[in-house]
Amino acid sequence: MQVLLVEDEQALAQFIRKGFLNEGYDLSVAYDGLVGQSLLRQHRYDLIILDVNLPHVNGFELCREARTLLPGVPVLLLTALDSLDDKVMGFEAGADDYLAKPFAFKELLLRARALTRRSTADGSLERQVLRLGDLEMNLTAKVVTRAGQRITLTTREYALLEFLMLNRGKVVTRVDINEKVWDLNFDTNTNVIDVYVSHLRKKIDKQHEQKLIHTVVGMGYEMREG
Repeated sequence: MQVLLVEDEQALAQFIRKGFLNEGYDLSVAYDGLVGQSLLRQHRYDLIILDVNLPHVNGFELCREARTLLPGVPVLLLTALDSLDDKVMGFEAGADDYLAKPFAFKELLLRARALTRRSTADGSLERQVLRLGDLEMNLTAKVVTRAGQRITLTTREYALLEFLMLNRGKVVTRVDINEKVWDLNFDTNTNVIDVYVSHLRKKIDKQHEQKLIHTVVGMGYEMREG
């Protein structure tokens, strides 16, 4: 498992590197944004961990570039900037998860495992195509199209849509999404899940008269036609 860590705090970077190596990961470290950018352009990674406040090129810019160069590869932002606005900026840049400093290494490792499991494993799902109206989701090829047009999703957006599609016609709560998509005890007191659903709506529904993602007030969300 190839991991890229871009972190300018050298002591922290080496602490993380040692922990990941002990867990069997192959982790490369860059101490500034320019070096991180160079490594992104040269190598294929299974997971990318980025600080936000980096010399030369910040983490948001690197995240956007990673989304272009390595679509489908999960990106985790690891940063002291932990306000909701900062998280929204990170998710809009294409991040799949966000962990605020200071953190416990065990939590970082759990989040890394959850992200790579989602992006690399077929899991117990049958190889099939999920359909709702003109929306198609190929679980084998990890390709989403609507009206024949391919839709580019981040790893987390894909996981969220997959969960909604597997439960199409049913109302799923934020707690359901938290447990099944985030795989961790995510802070449900924030509206990050709502923000993520909003991002998904822009990609799935915005250009179409027929809306497929619906809010059920006081309960959660439902994928259905009409």
